[in-house]
Amino acid sequence: MSRFIEVPARMLPPETLDALLEAFVTRQGYDTTDTGAGMSGWVVELKQQLERHELIIAHDLELEMTEVMTLAQWRSFGRDLADDEEEGDY
Repeated sequence: MSRFIEVPARMLPPETLDALLEAFVTRQGYDTTDTGAGMSGWVVELKQQLERHELIIAHDLELEMTEVMTLAQWRSFGRDLADDEEEGDY
């Protein structure tokens, strides 16, 4: 069984999805004045990116954590994790 699963955005309650997206905006250091609508503007933009499959929501079954990631972050994270497992660091 894989440690990570992708979670479809439609499976999350709206307030949970918004909180995940707000955490992503904060973690990425986005300027919330860029959209003209503050944080809510970024949440709308990120929902559109989820619909276009430019972002994913990944859940770590072991740590019971859920994160929003770009596809590049997900691919990099997957490679980094595989490297750690090969080295016995996991």
